Formats: sequence, structure tokens, C-alpha cells
Amino acid sequence: MNDGLIDSLRHNTWASRELLTMCQDLTEPQLQTTATGTHGSIIATFRHLIRSEAGYYWRLTGDEPQWLQIADDAPDIDELMRRNDDLAARWDRFLEMPFDAERTFAYNWNDGNVRDVPAGVVLAQVIHHGSDHRSQICTILTTLGVTIPAMGLWDYAEVTNRARQRDAQATLEVAGQ
Repeated sequence: MNDGLIDSLRHNTWASRELLTMCQDLTEPQLQTTATGTHGSIIATFRHLIRSEAGYYWRLTGDEPQWLQIADDAPDIDELMRRNDDLAARWDRFLEMPFDAERTFAYNWNDGNVRDVPAGVVLAQVIHHGSDHRSQICTILTTLGVTIPAMGLWDYAEVTNRARQRDAQATLEVAGQ
């Protein structure tokens, strides 16, 4: 089991789901909104985020999600939520298996070269990539005047009971009283 990665990967898919859920009420013109410095529109960024994460998962496991094979794919928010949930289950299964963080994968680099990238770096990219693009979506939503859902790591820890509140006596003991 890869215990040290559980919260990172679960937070990643949880935060995406929180944001997707909030976006269910947006109109089509709102979903097509973009902002300078972002990947693209809200819906295009979500599609990129989920598709890329599935690609990273496939690279690490050799298990390609069937929906990743669909050509000219343009899923709506509800379908993206289903795919995000599928990825959450896949990451949980992935974490139950032994993992060699130093196993390398060939990646075409931005400079045109091919580089051997360790699996641990690919996993770090999963987390970074999700956080980066959710932040971009939040930037766009803010320009629309939409209130962003609480989806930080502390929020995840609270709602999933990973940060349990201490009883009053334990709190006093910690405070030295």
C-alpha cells in the first residue's frame, strides 16, 4: 500500500468533483468562458484535466479507461463527473498495489527530446496538473462573479474526517491548561 499518496490522490479527485458539481448549474455560455492566462474555456479545461489524468493513469498502470479511446470526445459536465469518479476508483486500486517510483517512462519533452521520467514524477504531475487547472477554472469563475467552493486540502480533510476535531479535554491538554 502506498499510504503516503492516499490523501494527495483522493484530494485531487475530490476537489475536481467539488468544482464539477458547482459547475453543473452554469449555462453553456458560462461554460465557454475563458480568461487570459488559462488553458481555455471552463469546459475545455475540465476535459483536458480529466483526459490528461486518465492518460497519466494509463501510463502508470497499462490500464486504459475505455472512455479514453473515444475519438472527437466532448463530454458534458455530468459525463466528466462520471469519469472523475471512475478515476477516483482507479487511483484507489492503484494505491493498493506495490509501486516502483523509480520505474521510468519515455516522454516527449517540450524541447523535442525524449526523456526517461520516473513514475514518482508522473504521479507528482497528476497532483500538480489537477491543482493548476482547477485554479485556472476558479479564475474564470471569479470573473463571472461565481463563488468558488471550498476545496483546499484542509477542506478535504474536514469533510472526509481526516482532520477529526478533538474533544474539549484533549484540546485543553494540548494547550497546556
